[in-house]
Amino acid sequence: MHDPFPIPSPAWLTELVTPLAEFLKLYTLPLHIHEILIAALSYQFICAVLSPFFSTFFFPQIYSSLPQRTRLNWDVHFVSMVQSITINSLALWVMWVDKERGRMTWDERIWGYDGAGGMIQGFAAGYFLWDLIVCVRWLDLFGWGMLAHAISALVVFSVGFRPFVNFYGPTFILYELSSPFLNMHWFFDKLHMTGSRAQWYNGILLLASFFSCRLLWGTYQSIRVYQDVWAGLHYEGLPGAASAGFGGRDNWEAGIMRFAREGSVPTWLAYTYLGSNIVLNTLNFYWFGKMIETVKKRFRGPPAKGPVEMVIVEGTEMDAGEFLDGSVFDEKQVGNQYPPAEGEKISLAMDLDSGEVTRVTEIRRRKA
Repeated sequence: MHDPFPIPSPAWLTELVTPLAEFLKLYTLPLHIHEILIAALSYQFICAVLSPFFSTFFFPQIYSSLPQRTRLNWDVHFVSMVQSITINSLALWVMWVDKERGRMTWDERIWGYDGAGGMIQGFAAGYFLWDLIVCVRWLDLFGWGMLAHAISALVVFSVGFRPFVNFYGPTFILYELSSPFLNMHWFFDKLHMTGSRAQWYNGILLLASFFSCRLLWGTYQSIRVYQDVWAGLHYEGLPGAASAGFGGRDNWEAGIMRFAREGSVPTWLAYTYLGSNIVLNTLNFYWFGKMIETVKKRFRGPPAKGPVEMVIVEGTEMDAGEFLDGSVFDEKQVGNQYPPAEGEKISLAMDLDSGEVTRVTEIRRRKA
C-alpha cells in the first residue's frame, strides 16, 4: 500500500536528508522525513499554543492556578491525548485496509517496506522525538523512566526506516490504546474529581486496556517479532527469495522488498531492537503495578483502627505529609515562606507531579 498521507516530501528536503539516511542505512527515511517533522512541530504547537488556549477557555480557574511545572505536565498530557487518539485511529485503519500487509511472509515482515506502515512510523517517530526533547529538557519533572521510554520508542520506530520490521510499526503503536484513559485519570485528579464515579469507571477501562493492549497484545507481538528477527539473524539467503507470493526472486525488487539490502539481520541491529523492546515491555509491567497501587490509593476505604488524616492537593488524595514514593514532607522547612491559612491544621503539601509546594485545598479526617 502506498503512503496515504496527501502531502509528499518536498524534493529539497528529500535531497537534504538522503546523505544522512544513506550513512545511517535508513533508506526509506527520505520518503517520510516530512511526516516526522510535521508531527514533531505539530505536537510542540499543541503543547505551547492549543493546550493553554483550550485549557484556559474551558477550565480558567483550575488551569491558571496550577504551578508552572504542573501546567507543563498538563500540556504534555494534552498532547499525549491528541497523539494517542490520532495515531491509534491511523494504525487501526491501516491494519484494516492494507491487504498487502496481511499477506506478508516472515522475510517481508523483516525487510519489507509498506508505504502506509512507513507513514505510521513517521508520525510515531515524530512524536517520540518531541517526547525525547521534552524529557531531556525537564528530566527532573518526568524522570528517568519516561526518558528511557522515549529513547527506546524512538529507536524502535527509527530503525524501521532501514526498512526493518516495518510491518510491526502499526502493531506496536497500539500500545497507545491505553493512553487516553491514562491521561483522563490524570486530568480527573487535577479537576478535583479524585475518587469520583467517573474516575472509577475510567480507572477500570485504564487497567483493562493497559493489560490487554500492552501486556497481552504487546507480549504476544513481541514473541512474534522475536521469532522473525531470530529467523532473519540466521538467514543467509537473498531477501525476497522466499516471497513467492509477491513475485518470487525474479521481480521482488519492484515490490515490497525493493529496499532490502541485507542477506541477514546484523547482530547489533537484532540486539538493539530486541533490547529496546524488552525495556518497553519491562516498563509496561512496572507501570501496570504502579497503576494498580494508584487506583487502590484513590478508592481505598478507611483503615480498621485509628484516625487517618487525609489531604486533597489539586485533586490528588494522599496521606498528609507523605508522598507516593514514601518520602516525608517537612512542613517546618518551608513554613515561613508559606504560612498556614487561618483554620487549617495542615496547610502545606508538595505537588505529586511538579515537586512544588502548594496549599492544601481541603482537609478531612476519617476515623475507624
